[in-house]
Amino acid sequence: MPENFHFAYPLVALLIPLPLLIYWLFPPIKNRSSALKFPYFSRVAEVTNQKPKKASFIKKRNWFSWMIMYSIWLLLLLALASPELVGKPEKKIKTARNFLIVADISFSMANTDWVLDGKRVTRWSAVKDIMREFIGKRKSDRMGLVFFGSNAYIQAPFTSDLRTIQTMLDEADVGMAGQMTNIGKAIVKGMDLFERDTIQSKVMLLLTDGVDSGEEILPLDAANMAKRDSTIIYTVGIGDPGSSTSDLDERTLIEISEMTGGKYFRAKDAKALENIYTELDTLEPIEYEEESFVPKTLLYYIPLGVALALGAFIVLINNLILLYKRFRSNS
Repeated sequence: MPENFHFAYPLVALLIPLPLLIYWLFPPIKNRSSALKFPYFSRVAEVTNQKPKKASFIKKRNWFSWMIMYSIWLLLLLALASPELVGKPEKKIKTARNFLIVADISFSMANTDWVLDGKRVTRWSAVKDIMREFIGKRKSDRMGLVFFGSNAYIQAPFTSDLRTIQTMLDEADVGMAGQMTNIGKAIVKGMDLFERDTIQSKVMLLLTDGVDSGEEILPLDAANMAKRDSTIIYTVGIGDPGSSTSDLDERTLIEISEMTGGKYFRAKDAKALENIYTELDTLEPIEYEEESFVPKTLLYYIPLGVALALGAFIVLINNLILLYKRFRSNS
């Protein structure tokens, strides 16, 4: 018997002995037979040597009929108890947070110093390829995209349509926002996008391979604004800071993440970036909530169908026996 098998009304089992109680406690039904009254009845019975029958009789059933009828009773009770398979409450993904990806697409992201699937590719191509898979897993988040270089712009507002986010990511390319790296402006643009929405949980993922150009607003000032607005910023430094081709400012990225309650990650290659996304899935997990609906599979129709079939069977058998007796009496 499956563990999830239950009876909705188990107390129906108390009715199982009811037919037996009725049989023992109540008098049997007496059937009256037809009779012809005439004088000298006793004398006729004595002469013909026949024993007169009683005016009423109790119809007897054989053991087979009793078994069938009691089985039908048990099957009806079984159907009335409503057997069912009860599943676990289903879980649905809960929209838990706004997750904003703020990515650097300045000219330095066009460096072909990363290897992906055995081929040398640009940093941005590798970031997009790995980020696409990461986005597809964020089922409980409303995601948005902000790209920046010299300027920052919104590529995609917050949406739960992750396929659209992936498409908008594919359409972005290096240099579309200018050749410089303005981290402070990118954070402010992200904060502006958060303010337009009502979800309280706000997470920003900032990816860059360069040093801030120092124009308009400083990165730490922007991070302080994010802190006051309860926005967590995870920062990812793209490239190897020890390389001659890198001008990554790790110190600023570390301070930004620490200030906002996030974490800094260094992505020296595609494999390291993939591991970072895996850790981010752990730090900001998908959230579920249980639905009040409990799936149930009703099984009452099975014993009910068997009871009806047995009832039809016993009626058929009784009619066949009656026809046979009539045929025998007429022949």
